[in-house]
Amino acid sequence: MSESAATLAQVAAHAGVSLATASRALNGSTRKVNAELHDRVLASAAALGYSANVQAQAVARGTTNTVAIVVGDIADPYFSSIASGVIRVADERGLIVTLTATGADAAREAATLTALKGQRPRAVILAGSRQLDAVGAPSGSTAELIAIERGGARVALIGAAAEGLRSVPVQNREGAASLAQALVDRGYDDVVVLAGPENLLTARDRAAGFLDVVPDALVVPGAFSRDGGYETMAALLAAGGRPGCVFAVTDVMALGAMAAMRDAGLTPGIDIAVAGFDDIPLVQDVTPSLTTVALPLAEIGARALELALADSPEADPALAMPFEGTVILRASTPGAGRR
Repeated sequence: MSESAATLAQVAAHAGVSLATASRALNGSTRKVNAELHDRVLASAAALGYSANVQAQAVARGTTNTVAIVVGDIADPYFSSIASGVIRVADERGLIVTLTATGADAAREAATLTALKGQRPRAVILAGSRQLDAVGAPSGSTAELIAIERGGARVALIGAAAEGLRSVPVQNREGAASLAQALVDRGYDDVVVLAGPENLLTARDRAAGFLDVVPDALVVPGAFSRDGGYETMAALLAAGGRPGCVFAVTDVMALGAMAAMRDAGLTPGIDIAVAGFDDIPLVQDVTPSLTTVALPLAEIGARALELALADSPEADPALAMPFEGTVILRASTPGAGRR
């Protein structure tokens, strides 16, 4: 029989089971089918060349077997590391992952979330930094996420919480404050903060945490990317700035800043100390290795999907535990007296 001709009813008849049993065996129902019948249905489906109608399944169940990850920039190892954790849990649950990068554009993020409503994903993980509008309120993406949940999907945010949605808390402000204190203890008192865009919550929280400890640090906003770090640092140096230390609110910004220093004839870690945040895999291999605040990025991604899929997350307190950053001092900040 050709693949196009095979129907679920024909598979059920071939296997000698009811239509409902065949549907549960093939369509991922939460109601279990015993192993013997399950294997018989699968064998009949293979023999007849049956292909499930995914759209019909989505209508019947309210969701598909897909998990949608929405990130700012997949080329950024921060987001790819988080995505790896989501994918690991999805594989364990037999779910398929789709990924969309928004370029940290609020309008594009909102449009992506609107499109996802019609695709009926099982879960949506938002890993992009939440944004503030012109009056300092969260952007419209929150409303889109709530609409997705009302449509039957589960949503989990990474980072800043939003009322009515599940979130994986990350202690960005506290981690930056701990790093600032470690740098002060190493003798750095002339620090510039490469702060990222002022409307990004993650960037804002990290800059604020650093300023909690070093309130007189110069704050310079820039793009939340490697190129943003490069351009901001290059402009600072061109204007005559020569701080003792630079703290970039992401590792990729710190790497860009280090490149700008080299292009200006300076040696990172010797002429100007550098620190970042996230501990992406690359930072241990650059020269000098980068001081940073380490986050368990893959574990954060895994927790986000576990939280989204949990029937009652309140029943498992571990799902609500915040992720703490760990300060790791490396060669890029040898100490003000040892440069």
